[in-house]
Amino acid sequence: MAKKTFWKQPLHQVRRLFAKQWLKLNPQVKIVAVTGSYGKTNITRAISQVLAEKYHVLQTDINLDTIYNLPLTILKLRTHHQVLVLELGVDQPREMDFHLDLVKPQIGVVTGITPVHSDAEHLGSLKNLIAEKGKLLQALPENGWAILNGDDLQVRKMARLTKARILWYGSDEKNCEWWIKKAKVNFSGTEMIVGNKKDKVKTRLIGVHFAHTVLAAAAIGDKLGLSWTQIKRGLAKLRPLKGRMSLERGPKGTMILNDALRANPASTVAGLETLAALPAKRKIAILGEMGELGNFAKRGHRQVGGKAAGLKIDYLLGVGPLHNYSVQVALKKGMKKSQVFWAKDVQEAAQILKKLIQPGDLLYLKGSLLRHLERVILLLQGKKVDCRLVVCDHYQLCPTCSDLRTSP
Repeated sequence: MAKKTFWKQPLHQVRRLFAKQWLKLNPQVKIVAVTGSYGKTNITRAISQVLAEKYHVLQTDINLDTIYNLPLTILKLRTHHQVLVLELGVDQPREMDFHLDLVKPQIGVVTGITPVHSDAEHLGSLKNLIAEKGKLLQALPENGWAILNGDDLQVRKMARLTKARILWYGSDEKNCEWWIKKAKVNFSGTEMIVGNKKDKVKTRLIGVHFAHTVLAAAAIGDKLGLSWTQIKRGLAKLRPLKGRMSLERGPKGTMILNDALRANPASTVAGLETLAALPAKRKIAILGEMGELGNFAKRGHRQVGGKAAGLKIDYLLGVGPLHNYSVQVALKKGMKKSQVFWAKDVQEAAQILKKLIQPGDLLYLKGSLLRHLERVILLLQGKKVDCRLVVCDHYQLCPTCSDLRTSP
């Protein structure tokens, strides 16, 4: 695997050494670290946005692997910075150890656990995944804080790993210090009542699941001395990232809810629930495969198909071999044959959609990054796409890929 080799690159090792010493020269900085199987980037952004209402904040780049990201971010520290907010992604054994050798967080956030990266090429099992991410909680000091998603059963089990003080957030007011109720979503964003504050909060992030993002950021803001007014103001400034529940104009008078940069069972279900809650003439879910699920792959895709069948979604289109399981379960759970489609690749998916979509439709685009569902949109726009791969090794988006030839 690439990561096992680039850890040893001389330039990267030198950069890490400098970063480690540079961090020691900035003892004024409080470190907040975020891990989990989903939602890390948006929670990292939300925490940074909220804390910026009071502090000088530096956060990790949203487009770089953590291995490179940490030292590069640390080397950007200056004496005026007061808080460092870090996204700690892991997909290899002992990778969290590698991160924690460089940084010692005082506050740790676990967003949730799902089996992504539990395949043989990565962490090997859900048990290994939990153990690796749990190392962040083990590293927190006794006077630190573990900010944990109380709605996630696996995260609740992980709480025993830490000696830090624990603060729970979620939907259960009996078991969470910060809880949400009456979350509503529309094309302008999401609003909700924060139960412990008995007050309404608005964010331009589109998705009921962003209630957890709001709660985690608010809880940390509160612990670091921000007023409720400052917290609300920071949350209101958040904007969707492209490809992470971003609303875009689609072909033939449609709108696209683009969520195609990442996919796992939890985030896909959350996206489908958001699609069902939004007002639209017709709602069409276009789902690419969820990668790196290991032994959970078939089960995870079946779960998604079953969930889709129970929501107010007009059409379901699964793309790729694994979505055969999704569409079969959707049919068994009550969706009509006229509502459910399966395509072996993006080319076939585009042909189905050309006959299906109408002006006013809302298209939900969801899949793992390496499935590159953006090719479906390029094809619907009338561009020639010279690629039929279900899984691609390129991380850059298709329009910028030198191996993908597109033409008007």
